[in-house]
Amino acid sequence: MTTYNGNSKVKSGYYFSTSTLGIEVVGEDGGTLPGPATRRYVGVPFPVLFVIVPVVGLAFLMFLPFIGFALLGSAVVQRVTGHVSRGADALAATVAPPHATGAAYLGGHEGEEKNEEVSPEIEKLEREVADRRKS
Repeated sequence: MTTYNGNSKVKSGYYFSTSTLGIEVVGEDGGTLPGPATRRYVGVPFPVLFVIVPVVGLAFLMFLPFIGFALLGSAVVQRVTGHVSRGADALAATVAPPHATGAAYLGGHEGEEKNEEVSPEIEKLEREVADRRKS
């Protein structure tokens, strides 16, 4: 059986991914294997698929309950030790908006010096706008 990398051109056939444990089917005209170049594929003859697919499916069915129990145990341990509340506090601090409702942020802050210096172009534009409003 020949080994191929992801994103490489191959002939038509069946290719088993050793990293995702999935089968990729390449059509009659050939094609490119999906995934990055670090992903490994093995060219598999069709009759061998009748062995590989049930074995992978059986392994998935056997270990799925153990994965569920492991995740449940991890959640219980985090809840008991208080890691959940610490994570929730960090999330709330990240998501909370940094402003108070009703505050005028474009008006400046108390005690802040105001920049009274205005450029001549701005003054000319203000006069022009005022004249157009009058007429």
